[in-house]
Amino acid sequence: MREKLDTLATSAPEVLQRYAAVNKVGVLAPFSWVKKGSRDLLRCQFSSMFYGVAFALMGWTVAFFYAGAYWLTLTAMGAFMLAGPLIAIGLYALSRQIERGEEPHLRPTLSCWRGNMSNLSIFALVIGVVTLIWARASMVVFAVLYDSGLPTANDFLNELLAFKNIEFVVSYLIVGALFASFIFAISVVAVPLMFDQGKDAISAMLISLSVVARNPLAMLIWAALLVLLIGIGFATGFLALVYTAPIAGHATWHAYRDLIPVAEN
Repeated sequence: MREKLDTLATSAPEVLQRYAAVNKVGVLAPFSWVKKGSRDLLRCQFSSMFYGVAFALMGWTVAFFYAGAYWLTLTAMGAFMLAGPLIAIGLYALSRQIERGEEPHLRPTLSCWRGNMSNLSIFALVIGVVTLIWARASMVVFAVLYDSGLPTANDFLNELLAFKNIEFVVSYLIVGALFASFIFAISVVAVPLMFDQGKDAISAMLISLSVVARNPLAMLIWAALLVLLIGIGFATGFLALVYTAPIAGHATWHAYRDLIPVAEN
């Protein structure tokens, strides 16, 4: 037993060093990822837009089924944005085809997730559980801060935009920010790692956390750009997602390539 503990103590720094072995990028690097993602979209065209249409359809589906429960719709949309790396795995496959000098084709990307399905499923389960907890926390905020019951959709928007109920607005935004930050932190490069290198889900999420810890400012800008791209899609009734979602997906692949050392491949 003592020998096992000594071995664990000796190997712990090595494990931490492994997870910390990520590149440090410039603060403006996220803009170059978006630029490269736009180029990939132009190169792939139909194949990329196929996934963009899929994103738009998912947005319409969420809006349809949760239209009567707007407090859950916002949570679902937030999770939709942050689970994008999992949904966009086909876009990563297209970018990798281009990177390898191959002609991008849609058909092989439709089943690319099968290579590491078990770990991708574990990651999806983690995202799903966190999303459910997020939804429950949002409902608790409403229940605690509204004695007269749930407000109407218009009242809810007025509360957020006009800060009429400051306790509610601050609590709601803090809860959302905490859950969103956690999902983003474990997702930055997790899916590309599982797809490209066959990493297990736990290792991929830990490496993603290391990426965020080593590049906090760049990741803050990267998160803002992702929110902007997907937000434009939401603002246009999900129509613009046909273009903005593929750009975000391709850009995520280039982010992964810049953030993970070549030695990890």
